[in-house]
Amino acid sequence: MLKELKQYENLGTPKYFWEFFRLFKDGSSWTGETVSEHFFNKIIDDKMIFDGCIPLLLHTGIISFDTDQQILISTEYRNITRSEGFCQQKLLEGFLNAFQKDEEFITIFKDTHYDYLSSKSIVINRSAFGLPYSNLRKLLQAFDFLRPHPTINNTYIINPRKKKYFEEKIVPKIRKIMGIEELKKQLKQQELNGEEAEKYVLSYEKSRLNGKDGIEWIAPYDSAAGFDILSYHDQDDDENNRFIEVKSYTGIKPYFYWTKNEMKKAKDRGYDYAIYLVCRERMNDDTYHPIIIHDPFSNILESEEWAKEIDKYYITSL
Repeated sequence: MLKELKQYENLGTPKYFWEFFRLFKDGSSWTGETVSEHFFNKIIDDKMIFDGCIPLLLHTGIISFDTDQQILISTEYRNITRSEGFCQQKLLEGFLNAFQKDEEFITIFKDTHYDYLSSKSIVINRSAFGLPYSNLRKLLQAFDFLRPHPTINNTYIINPRKKKYFEEKIVPKIRKIMGIEELKKQLKQQELNGEEAEKYVLSYEKSRLNGKDGIEWIAPYDSAAGFDILSYHDQDDDENNRFIEVKSYTGIKPYFYWTKNEMKKAKDRGYDYAIYLVCRERMNDDTYHPIIIHDPFSNILESEEWAKEIDKYYITSL
């Protein structure tokens, strides 16, 4: 929604919308075109351009068009002209309820952009909106959701009367979406760590075998192979006979996660299957060598030197 609305200069003010809804009070019919003609050259709240007002009402579901392009007011907003204050409050509520479903809005109000100055005061930096969403910032100011901070430049206070709405409706969405984003970042970092360790082992194998041809990095094009690199036990071997699964870790004690598919491949290939444990903190050390474990199915699963924990169960109905 906000991506579509950011193209407009002005999303409206309470006075504009008060006059807009009063046009329909006597049951008159209006189109988008006739409404634009009505407001042409009018100055409301020191503004003459109202290009984003009808699009905002449409995107938030407050109005719609019939087949003849006549504007229809949503049932919930047909008595909105009860008073100017009621009109403003009702519209702000409608806008916020629609905005808080939009990821762009949640990103603007993510926890790195807002903060608590006290138990009653939540502030947000102007930079959170940037230039693309300056029209949204101006709308929220006009509707008194945001107020300029009296002493801190380029900072706004969320209207204390709207603090409860912000905390109950917006903050949980922020945490949910930011949690997903953090998970995506974590998974991406794990992917990068894995690629870096695999490239290290690829280089390590080429050095160990004095540049022998035929060492292959399998992982980028066959994720189901159950290993990452095809290599050789010795320089004189004619065929690939070492199947390497690369695992990276940080810290003193090595650790890794092992998939069911990798375990099966290890069991099938015995000594020819090897796990290379790479400490990411030592990869740039020329004297460092990874831990190499041949036949890990026997030497890890059946060894008391390694602690094993079940991290996940696959559950299905019978």
